Amino acid sequence: MTEVGPFERGTDGPRVILVGVDGSPTSLRAASYAAGLARRQRSRLVAVFVTEAAPAMAGWVPSAQALVRDAAAEVDAELRAELARAAEQLGVDAEYRTASGDPVAELTRIADQVLADAVVIGASEQAGHRVVGSVAVRLVRLGRWPVTVVP
Repeated sequence: MTEVGPFERGTDGPRVILVGVDGSPTSLRAASYAAGLARRQRSRLVAVFVTEAAPAMAGWVPSAQALVRDAAAEVDAELRAELARAAEQLGVDAEYRTASGDPVAELTRIADQVLADAVVIGASEQAGHRVVGSVAVRLVRLGRWPVTVVP
């Protein structure tokens, strides 16, 4: 009998799929893709919305931090409700989490915490990420899970 290493969970296909969502069109496509994959694989879906701890513009404009916080709370509530509706409609075991901080660090932390077998993320639409590196590229470079980047 071959001994299985700690990374092997003894299943065919992913049991837990983590998807990063932020309300952008690509993240919503990633969530749809991940939900379909979770349904077909009978996997648990964990959707994660990460807000920045201290937005860069918050220091420039008085009360900007409150506006950014309110906007993030609104997006968070909409995403939570949409995930609940979709999960019920598809019959998918889904969980929604909110975190604050660096998106890569938080997605990594939560993926490790839930023992994610796969990560799904939307491709960045920001031109500057070609130079600095998007969340998707940084997750792929970590090489800890299969990462699907949805355009």
